[in-house]
Amino acid sequence: MLHDLFIAPFFDYEFMRRALIGAVALSISGCPLGVFLILRRMSLAGDALSHAILPGAALGYLACGLSLPAMTFGGLLAGLAVAVASSAAARWTALREDASLAAFYLVSLALGVALVSLKGSNVDLLHVLFGSVLALDDATLIFLAAIASVTLAALALAYRALALDTFDPLFARRVTPLGEWIPFAFLALVVLNLVAGFHALGTLMAVGIIMLPAASARLWTRGLTGALPLAAAIGAASSYFGLVLSFHSGLAAGPVIILMAGGAYFLSLIFGKTGGVIRLRRPKRHLEG
Repeated sequence: MLHDLFIAPFFDYEFMRRALIGAVALSISGCPLGVFLILRRMSLAGDALSHAILPGAALGYLACGLSLPAMTFGGLLAGLAVAVASSAAARWTALREDASLAAFYLVSLALGVALVSLKGSNVDLLHVLFGSVLALDDATLIFLAAIASVTLAALALAYRALALDTFDPLFARRVTPLGEWIPFAFLALVVLNLVAGFHALGTLMAVGIIMLPAASARLWTRGLTGALPLAAAIGAASSYFGLVLSFHSGLAAGPVIILMAGGAYFLSLIFGKTGGVIRLRRPKRHLEG
């Protein structure tokens, strides 16, 4: 019985194995970035950038159809352009960065939907917005694995610099000449993972697998070194159970994966060891922090 529920779908169907590999690869690379986004108080920036890639991906779609290289390159350029433009607007105008990001992402979302509707059908629009995790081909899986490898290598090499810039950016800029470039390199990694997530979960769902497991992990541990692998583990587990539930219920796989991650977040809100409701409401013992 348990074998039929939890294991058989991945043994019997290749598309389920592909979906699991792609979703897990996205989880182990994107969720640690989500932890850094939360610590840097940039949670909404991830959502804004996920919408910002849509016009570029739409232009790639108009030019080449559902082509992986064209849509990836277009989405990457669009995401980086919005990140740079919003930062410039925040620096040179009276707007704060959150306001400029919100303005750019709303325009980007509307422009992207309009561009897709010029040539595509409603099915194509749904594919762009919500992804097709159950239809990942070899090229997309290789791309997702490559993005995960690059992201993990970058985090391993620049972990100390990124952590220092997250907690004390002014000091980071003083002790290293590369301090000014750390935020831009970090945002480039975020955009890269959002573009990868776009191919599996679509522009509306990709940010969910990055942010929800990260938020859950922060409710269980205060330490950065513990939060990074925990977020990746929650993301991978959400992907697995989301695919299982989708297979047996007939619901769309991408949204169900995000709902599973949302379920983990709500459980963490209640039972989280460091920030859950029960932990915070429990009467503290004498001298307990």
